[in-house]
Amino acid sequence: MQFWQAITWAETDQLIEIARFAEEVGFHGLMSGDHAVYPESIAPHYPYSDTGLPPMEASDEYPDQTAIFAAMAAATSTLRFTCGVYVLPLRNPHEVARATATLAILSNQRFVLGVGVGWMKEEFAIYGVDFHKRGKITDESIEVLHKLWQGEMVEHHGEFFDFPRVQLSPAPAQPPPIYIGGSSQAALARAARCGNGYIGAGTAPDDVKTLLQQLTALRKEYQRDHLPFEAMLGISDMPSYDLYARLQQDGLESTVAPPFLYGLGKKRSTLDEKKRFMEHYASNIIQRF
Repeated sequence: MQFWQAITWAETDQLIEIARFAEEVGFHGLMSGDHAVYPESIAPHYPYSDTGLPPMEASDEYPDQTAIFAAMAAATSTLRFTCGVYVLPLRNPHEVARATATLAILSNQRFVLGVGVGWMKEEFAIYGVDFHKRGKITDESIEVLHKLWQGEMVEHHGEFFDFPRVQLSPAPAQPPPIYIGGSSQAALARAARCGNGYIGAGTAPDDVKTLLQQLTALRKEYQRDHLPFEAMLGISDMPSYDLYARLQQDGLESTVAPPFLYGLGKKRSTLDEKKRFMEHYASNIIQRF
């Protein structure tokens, strides 16, 4: 079983020490969160709450993902890093390809590009991106990333991106894995079709087995079930060894410890409080596997 620690909304100035300690106590990786902008007014379209209202506020921190991962990678040697999830269709794939290629090299291939189509319509309006085409934009962006990561002259002529022969340098020795996040059937199909993994948020324990079976069936349908694949599922129940031991029997191989905001029950917390939370989680769960 692999255990990731969610660091979404953690204070940015604490992240390097959080990474060092997470590696020390046995976490496999850290998973952050992303928004490009945070509008003053947001309609209740958040897909992971009953009210449609998101749990975050404008003051909650969303630092640049590649910057924090590069800094934390420099302070660690085994810890992996991903975003759950990076809103890919808002970004130009040339910029994403360059930043992630550099990060893959500097982290010694410890970076995973976790992407999703996004849910905040206002964010897309501010960026001037068609919200209703975000799935298609994401698919084409992934295609462009794989081309550019080859490190040779490539060209692309698609619906959303069109460019002549260009070359990205430096290119990574191997392309960063791409994990797909989201709860929709389209997200599951995308993960099976073009992902190296899947990121799920707030999965109920009783739904884990069915979800994993869905992913397996879809990967077989796309003839990709022979390839390595990691399904990272955050579980919507109180973390415990017994819970994860049971879910391991249902096929769960990778999970995420809750963000410190949920684990500690407070908006802001000290670095020491976060360390004690990770230490308790590691001693009671990780070290027993």
